[in-house]
Amino acid sequence: MVQPVLGIMTLYLNDAGRLEERSIYQKMSIVGRRLGLDIFVFTPDDVNYETNKIHAHIYDSQLKTWSRKWRSFPHMIFDRCRIQRSPRFERLQKFRKQYGHLTFLNRVLRNKYTVYRTLKLESVFRPHLPDTRLYESSSDLSYMIRKYPLVYLKPINGTGGRGILRIEKQRDNTYLIQGRDQSRRIISPQRVPLSSLNSRLASWNLKENRYLVQQGIQLKLPSGRVHDYRMLVQKNGQGKWEVTGCAGRVGPQGSITSNLHGGGEAVTMLDLMRQWISSEDVIDTAKQKAEDISLKIAAHLESTYGRLCELALDLAIDRSGHIWLIEVNPKPAREVFVQAGEKEIYRTAITRPLEYAVWLYGQKKRRQTASSSLSSANQPSQSVHKTNTSTYTKEKTVQDDPSLS
Repeated sequence: MVQPVLGIMTLYLNDAGRLEERSIYQKMSIVGRRLGLDIFVFTPDDVNYETNKIHAHIYDSQLKTWSRKWRSFPHMIFDRCRIQRSPRFERLQKFRKQYGHLTFLNRVLRNKYTVYRTLKLESVFRPHLPDTRLYESSSDLSYMIRKYPLVYLKPINGTGGRGILRIEKQRDNTYLIQGRDQSRRIISPQRVPLSSLNSRLASWNLKENRYLVQQGIQLKLPSGRVHDYRMLVQKNGQGKWEVTGCAGRVGPQGSITSNLHGGGEAVTMLDLMRQWISSEDVIDTAKQKAEDISLKIAAHLESTYGRLCELALDLAIDRSGHIWLIEVNPKPAREVFVQAGEKEIYRTAITRPLEYAVWLYGQKKRRQTASSSLSSANQPSQSVHKTNTSTYTKEKTVQDDPSLS
């Protein structure tokens, strides 16, 4: 049997050619080899569109070195590309358009507002969605801050806590503005009257930069630090959605977000919930509800947007144990589990997409065999030996040291 080939597609971090998350792909290459997968890493910049060849990055687990080699297109592609404001991202869009017919483990998820509207159509998800509006004029913000004592402004495609603002009404009827700029730097808190709020925010160009206004959930611990939870759900080796794990995140002092890249800390889910909720029964029920709703959200988004293999859901849990979906991340990092001391979950988080890839390849080969057999049975006897072109062949176009901790 032909060895299945998985290409992990990422982006360069800069013009020097440094790969994003290279250490993770090194671990995946090691695990893939054990599972019988041939893995290489590439970016859209490594593709020769004339020859349909890829100048791939290949990790040798025995020599512990990376090398470059021209390769044919893989059987499957694991798209790990996150949004960037760069020409590199524009070239990614070109790749997705030209090679969208290939087999991807995960299709592109839409922006935060589109995902919100998709989920809001389903009654089962509605109670878990903070009220959210697209910022089209100052009246959208005015409406939300009159309705809720706390709101967040966030870019429609932002990641890592960049460009997020928190606006909270104070007892003296002023509004406290806190947040981070596009470089994740914490901005100085400001108190302004309602009459000055929109003018103070003018420099953020909220409409041009496509911002959302979202109902805020009070999540400050007794220490004054904000917290939330990162729930990771992934496809397993049988092609089924499964909860891999959930970790808590606590933001640094003065931060309005808990993102690890912004200085946040990771702790186990139960340890964090016990700082927030006193009842063990409420904790147990909330944990189960968080897992159940996360699996349902993943399945629904996949049925709407196409094949997915993993999602991270950023969740808030209020003191009553109610679950709130803050946002969905289709390209999740895994380091939160290492930092929380959940090394076994971290290993599983690396392994599951690869086990799913092996399963997906097997499913395609079985369908190919069944299709070929049916085609042969329907052919006249004199054409039985005619060469078959399978659906799979058309789709691809061209063809132990390592601890994971």
